[in-house]
Amino acid sequence: MVGPGVSLTDAQWARIEPLLPDRTPRRGGRWRDHRQVIDAIAFKYRTGTPWMDLPEHFGSWKGA
Repeated sequence: MVGPGVSLTDAQWARIEPLLPDRTPRRGGRWRDHRQVIDAIAFKYRTGTPWMDLPEHFGSWKGA
């Protein structure tokens, strides 16, 4: 299970990754790393942290 400060395990990621869109650049630029985004969503869900207050290791909350 994913908790605050804990990333997805490799086994959990292996089940989720095939369901996500390809990261090949198209119009609008490259997508962020899907695993980082999923970990940030899980962290936010578990802690109730506002997007603006996510830890820096999840990247910019603005999506940039």
